[in-house]
Amino acid sequence: MMFYSFSRIVVRLFLKIGFRLEARGVHHVPETGPVILCSNHISYLDPLVVAAPLNRKVWFMAKSELFRVPLFRQLIVKLGAFPVKRGGVSKETIRTVLQLLKQGEVVCIFPQGTRTDVIDEGKKGAASFALKSGTKVVPVYISGYKRFARNRVVYGPPIDLTFLRDDPDGDRLEKATSWIMQGIKSLAEES
Repeated sequence: MMFYSFSRIVVRLFLKIGFRLEARGVHHVPETGPVILCSNHISYLDPLVVAAPLNRKVWFMAKSELFRVPLFRQLIVKLGAFPVKRGGVSKETIRTVLQLLKQGEVVCIFPQGTRTDVIDEGKKGAASFALKSGTKVVPVYISGYKRFARNRVVYGPPIDLTFLRDDPDGDRLEKATSWIMQGIKSLAEES
């Protein structure tokens, strides 16, 4: 944990100097208990930008190919990454996420699954984890990485999706995903 804390300080400094990053709404992320952060995904820097302003360790899914390089694997594991295979989430990944949430950890998921400048449809994984675990979702919006401009990461109010657990229509995952994506879009519109 000491390595993570030291790395967070270095990353905060890098983002503040290099991108004039400003964090808003950090108070929306609970200080204890399980949390799912759901953010837009525009750059390889996004995991750093989402995690650095927070005083809690944030866990991330990372494509399994990144874990093939031994030294890099050790680094990203220490920084909170765990592998996920492309094309679908394995049972092992599902167990990992649910176990982390059960332990009261913070897990960040990029619901769109890939980098894009457009906040559009999301995949159902984050909604599924939130509904299975009863964990609130904090939407996050990253404004961008323009040099010499003020860039922002904005954390919105937590979204409680438990009201959808017993949805009679049967499309609760679609509705929950829509709520999550709308939360991210709202932050983008307000920024």
